[in-house]
Amino acid sequence: MSVNLTLLTVMGALYACGIYLLLERSLTRVLLGLMLLTNATNLLILTTGGYAGLAPMFSKDTAAGDYNDPLPQALILTSIVISFAVTAFMLGIIYRTWVLAREDEIQDDAEDRRVARTPSFDVEDDSVIPVETSEFPLTMIGSDGQSVSDIPAGAEATVQVADRTLDAEAAASEEQPGSLNVTPPNKEGGGQ
Repeated sequence: MSVNLTLLTVMGALYACGIYLLLERSLTRVLLGLMLLTNATNLLILTTGGYAGLAPMFSKDTAAGDYNDPLPQALILTSIVISFAVTAFMLGIIYRTWVLAREDEIQDDAEDRRVARTPSFDVEDDSVIPVETSEFPLTMIGSDGQSVSDIPAGAEATVQVADRTLDAEAAASEEQPGSLNVTPPNKEGGGQ
């Protein structure tokens, strides 16, 4: 299979012009850019189908390699329908913009300018997460992540909970699985 250089050149020019027009601020130019891109895509699909062969109808005398591939033709037909729908949608947007604002240019929104000026660092989202994120003061994790508290072993550690003062070890054991402060259920499954 050889490549048709003319179709590739035209396709490349259509893609280049279409992308250039898509980057404009005028909605009419954006529409023209979309139309050029869809036509360039149709040429790309046509080029991938290869040279024209016989009609894709079965005959006993025709070799299998001589038939024309119908898949690119079906894809081009689908692409034409989709591009027509996108063009109709864009025409509706252009008409609505013209009715409301009497202009075709897209203007910067004040909110867009504010968002562009904000720094990328957000204190709430980008800050360091502490080791303990619980809202409850009973769990006391030491700085090493293993011990109950940073208080030395000989000192008495306490935790203030509402109007009561609790021992730190007892308070921490309340939050552990299999707490000693919870009475086990009776044999019927209910509490005692």
